[in-house]
Amino acid sequence: MLDIALIRERPAAVRRALLKRMDEVDFGELLSWDEEHRSLIGRTEALKARRNTVSAEIPRMKKSGEEVGPLIAEMKEVSAHIKELDAEIGKISSRIHDFLAALPNIPADDVPAGGKENNEVVRTWGEAPRFDFDARDHVELLESLGLIDYQRGVKIGGNGFWLYRGDGARMEWALLNMFIEEHLADGYEFVLPPHLLLEACGYTAGQFPKFSDDVYHLVTDPGSPARFLLPTAETALINVHRDEIIDEASLPLKYFSYTPCYRKEAGSYRARERGMIRGHQFNKVEMFQYTRPEDSQTAFDELLEKAERLVRKLGLHHRVSRLAAGDCSAAMAKTFDIEVWIPSMNTFVEVSSVSNAHTYQARRGNIRFRREETGRPEFIHSLNASGLATSRILPAIVETCQQKDGSLRLPEALASRLGADTIGPREAR
Repeated sequence: MLDIALIRERPAAVRRALLKRMDEVDFGELLSWDEEHRSLIGRTEALKARRNTVSAEIPRMKKSGEEVGPLIAEMKEVSAHIKELDAEIGKISSRIHDFLAALPNIPADDVPAGGKENNEVVRTWGEAPRFDFDARDHVELLESLGLIDYQRGVKIGGNGFWLYRGDGARMEWALLNMFIEEHLADGYEFVLPPHLLLEACGYTAGQFPKFSDDVYHLVTDPGSPARFLLPTAETALINVHRDEIIDEASLPLKYFSYTPCYRKEAGSYRARERGMIRGHQFNKVEMFQYTRPEDSQTAFDELLEKAERLVRKLGLHHRVSRLAAGDCSAAMAKTFDIEVWIPSMNTFVEVSSVSNAHTYQARRGNIRFRREETGRPEFIHSLNASGLATSRILPAIVETCQQKDGSLRLPEALASRLGADTIGPREAR
């Protein structure tokens, strides 16, 4: 959520920044509500001060025999007026809140304006694999090797689901273990959060209310709180310290989590996104940091380096792209994507988004730290990065590492965990 004080003081500058990602921004109504809101608060506080002063005088006047009837009648009128003003303040506060809650984050200064057509490639690593034989796509390879069973996955879960089998399940688990071991070695704390989250978690993360329809909401019993399936561990991790004040000395807080991710969107109906490229459920290891504002760029660089290091260790041709403002998620001020090369698609696909929300999520979740120098609480900066999502890593590995005879020569990082250098075709079960 944006700071109303910033909009009040610099409306033109905030509008210019938001126009990097929005078609139009108009603060006219908001500033009018804000002015009325502050005026009403001033009038209410004056009436409450008058009531407090008179209420303190009435016992003394009674004791000295003075007439207090008119004052008591006046205070009843004052209390009734205060109640009316408080109700009006509540209505205007709700309007202001809803307006601010619907606004996206202010893009960072170095983020280009516009949509994905303005994304910028920052660097590229490695080279696209070349084959002296007719290379196959990951759907055919994974099925022929008995690693993924798409048909039975659809039978169990419907379109957008798949079933890991045998060495495919072992490869998936080996990748997750690889990522977990890397993050533990770097001093991150391992967290396994609930997969069923309360609505407040979606709001704090910046996904609700605008993107509420993108997640799976649960039908709960009457009187039970509303819940939804987590779309990413970020949604849980940003809520670990919701409504808390963190000691400055403990920052930065560095967490990572393994979870399945549950998404309504799925692209299995698209020829370019067949198989595992986009589905309703996939596995991901997510990194997260809470930092002081002055440390968040350092944290961003660290998260980006860590995610990219994992892709390099798997030997995958990839690039790093700076996303334009309109291609960043609404809660993020800045995002870099790490994208791996999928030979059959002849393009790069995203396997990690490294993002900095600045204070946007912290304001929504009231997450602060106490500055030792001043003793005053300030909003933290929150950052997240996939480290990594496996549903696109596995297709990239099998397509990159395929051999002429249909087998896979595994990258060393996986071979050492599976105890084999290659995986050969297996008879269908």
